[in-house]
Amino acid sequence: MRIIFIGCVAFSYKALQCILRDTEAEVVGVVTKKQSPFNADFQSLEPLCSEYQIPVLLYEKNNLQLKDWIKEFNPDVIYCLGWSHLLDQDVLDIPEKGIIGFHPAALPQNRGRHPIIWALALGLRKTASTYFLMTNEADTGDIISQEEIEISDHDDAGTLYRKIEEKALLQIPSFTEQLIQNTYKKVPQKHDQSNSWRKRNKQDGQIDWRMSAKSIYNLIRALTKPYVGAHFVYQEKEVKVWKSRVVNPDDTSENIEPGKILKVTNNTVYIKCGEGIISLLEHDLDELPTEGGYL
Repeated sequence: MRIIFIGCVAFSYKALQCILRDTEAEVVGVVTKKQSPFNADFQSLEPLCSEYQIPVLLYEKNNLQLKDWIKEFNPDVIYCLGWSHLLDQDVLDIPEKGIIGFHPAALPQNRGRHPIIWALALGLRKTASTYFLMTNEADTGDIISQEEIEISDHDDAGTLYRKIEEKALLQIPSFTEQLIQNTYKKVPQKHDQSNSWRKRNKQDGQIDWRMSAKSIYNLIRALTKPYVGAHFVYQEKEVKVWKSRVVNPDDTSENIEPGKILKVTNNTVYIKCGEGIISLLEHDLDELPTEGGYL
């Protein structure tokens, strides 16, 4: 089975490596990009292609060039993993078996943007690693492989990303062999059960102390590294928070207003929330606030 591989991030590199090492498929060409300052997760696929002597196209938003280049290799299937551009219908129509895409959510639920961040910010208990056949609408095609992933109370953006990546890489040899043998199954998505997450903005990452301690905790763990961090404003400066913990409140805190600083111990700040108390364990405060003050 002849594969064209498209991707340009760290997961793309690992997925391509997995195909080359653990499957009988033949990768006949790779489409990738030059490094961009807007893509923090970028990883060049060129060294791997050089090692395996695979032809490479450096994509520069020329869809006609992309279509013609792919057609030359007559692929049976295209794997498009770690790629932010929608593909034209002319490209989607080239391979007989279709184009395989990936989404780290339990499709048909939770299509759209920032699935790891939204899953944690909303306090979901489960997500999934899903491979599907791409169409001209994002995340809507038939599913060919899906594995459920549990989200624990202690997971954050980094740990959940690694969980999903580990599961996703394990899926590749299995469904690739099914594609080779023509034994794969296409499961249509139930579109009436779908939802689509919107693009997040900076305001979505701002901590409001009137939120519950649990909601603030979820926001902080959703936006921690490798993402930009949840933030609040203190003394006219934006302060990032990277790690927190929900604290069991006592009866005396019930009549205290949100945002009040209850205690400062070493580098940890305890704050009353709309419901409960949260401790800020890792943050970028230049100067610790005063106990009894407000954030």
